[in-house]
Parts: sequence; structure tokens; C-alpha cells
Amino acid sequence: MSSASRALYEKVLLDHAKNPRNYGEPEAYDRKIEGYNPLCGDHFVFYLKYDGDTIRRINFTGQGCAISKASASLLTAFLENQPKDKAILVINKFLELLKTSPNSPVNEDEWGKLTAIAGVREFPIRIKCASLAWHSVLNILTGTEKTTTTE
Repeated sequence: MSSASRALYEKVLLDHAKNPRNYGEPEAYDRKIEGYNPLCGDHFVFYLKYDGDTIRRINFTGQGCAISKASASLLTAFLENQPKDKAILVINKFLELLKTSPNSPVNEDEWGKLTAIAGVREFPIRIKCASLAWHSVLNILTGTEKTTTTE
């Protein structure tokens, strides 16, 4: 990733950490799940509202480090109005991307702003922060409603 791209994506992460999208408990939702990272204390609750098999709205509440909050914000913005099956595929693919070498290229056309989160591959200890929201939402989409932890 070029230094110009890195600077742009750092701005994206900071913006989403300071001004998270979809933050707040909605009046109505169909399912919810907690996500917790005991190593650093990140703790979020995700709320999903469906329209058939489409994620109509996804919100979150809680607290965490800048990376975990930005990741939750970017994920919820990305998943709104997505079919459930597509969301599951994208989440699994992105979680696999986070396991790749930091030197592996990231297709910015495919991932858009989510590319910003892939930068944590350079800091393996922060991958759990970045992936907490993704694991939590994957669990609720696949039928698990117990608290998700990144232990």
C-alpha cells in the first residue's frame, strides 16, 4: 500500500472511530448479539433488522478502541441492504483477508473503504480488535446468538 493510500485509509478509520455510523440502539430489531474482546475490553452489541432475507438495518452500541469501533462502523454501513447470504460470504472472505500477509495486495476496487481495516494486518495484535464486529455479525447471521468473544 502506498503512503498516500495509507494516509487516506488512516483518515477513514479515524473518521469512523470518531463519528461511528449506525451507532445507537434502534427502537425495533429482529436479533441482537454481544461481542466482547477480553484482552482489551472492547464490548459491543449488534442489532439486526431484516426485511425477508435482506439486512435492512444494522446498528451497534458499546465501547472499544478506535480500531474496533471504526471496524464496527464500516461493517454496519457496508452490510445495510445486503442479502443475508451475500453478507455471510463477504464476512468470511474478509476474515480470511485479515489472515493474509501485510504484503499481500488488497483489491481496493473490491473492498472500497473496508480496505482501511485490512491495514491492521501489519499489527497482528490488533487483528482481534478489527475482527470482533465481523465475528459477532457472522455469528448472528448464521444463527448463533450467544456472546462472541475473540479469545
